[in-house]
Amino acid sequence: MELQLIQNKIYEIRGFRAMLDFDLAEMYGVQTKVLKQAVRRNIRRFPSDFMFELTKKEWEEVVTNCDHMLKYSYIAPFAFTEQGVAMLSSVLRSSAAVEINILIMRAFVRLRELTTGYAELKRQLEEYQVNTTMQIAEILDIINEMAVKQNAIYKPPTTVVGFKTHSVP
Repeated sequence: MELQLIQNKIYEIRGFRAMLDFDLAEMYGVQTKVLKQAVRRNIRRFPSDFMFELTKKEWEEVVTNCDHMLKYSYIAPFAFTEQGVAMLSSVLRSSAAVEINILIMRAFVRLRELTTGYAELKRQLEEYQVNTTMQIAEILDIINEMAVKQNAIYKPPTTVVGFKTHSVP
């Protein structure tokens, strides 16, 4: 299974990166019902920062943003954070579960690396923007100084240049 396929099944929910029970069940090759039963039998292994059940509103949002076929399920899924997925390997004891867990952990790590890279890029862009803003301000100050000096040097002519017209009475 490719890391990209797994990464596409990691969602941002309640500020956590999490995977949903039906995606995990599909990857492990078990029914969602079986996965949930195993979790419920070992619920002490899954504190709220490892696993939580989506609210109806969160579930509707996932359905809207994801697979349209999911809307037919009336049971809200469990969401497993990275630590919760790691804990699943101790609950689901098949060799396939161990292999899938390794791939999922690598996907979470890859996402974290990408996020760190984006954060660094954002910091550099903000720094560049600050430097550019300071340079523009310096250029405007120099232009203003030149304009003030130019105004001080310039003196309007004292004699009128041009034609005089005499009005006829």
